[in-house]
Amino acid sequence: VQLQAFGGGLVQAGDSLRLSCAASGGTFSGYGLGWFRQVPGKEREFVAHIRRSGGHTYYADSVKGRFAISRDNAKNMVFLQMNSLKPEDTAVYYCAADRNLILSTIGRAGSYKNWGQGTLVTVSS
Repeated sequence: VQLQAFGGGLVQAGDSLRLSCAASGGTFSGYGLGWFRQVPGKEREFVAHIRRSGGHTYYADSVKGRFAISRDNAKNMVFLQMNSLKPEDTAVYYCAADRNLILSTIGRAGSYKNWGQGTLVTVSS
């Protein structure tokens, strides 16, 4: 499956932003989906994951209560709603997908076979 993330931009602290990721070329509903982020000089960091059915979601502690991941299997889309943004949320955000994830590995970037190109989110203070 091919992924393309979009929706990043420059916002102020406290603002909201919604990232989208469009998928093509695969049976979308068969993939677990994740969002990761990365800043220069650091490893790619887990943000959120949603299971294939959309019934279960998981979040990094740093975004829990502020971010929400969702998916629309009919439209082959996954979203990341980001509220109460902080300067430390500034990063390139990536969407990722894999068909064979097990729960214990959803937070590891290396567990995902398919990646989008990334979209930059900058939060000013």
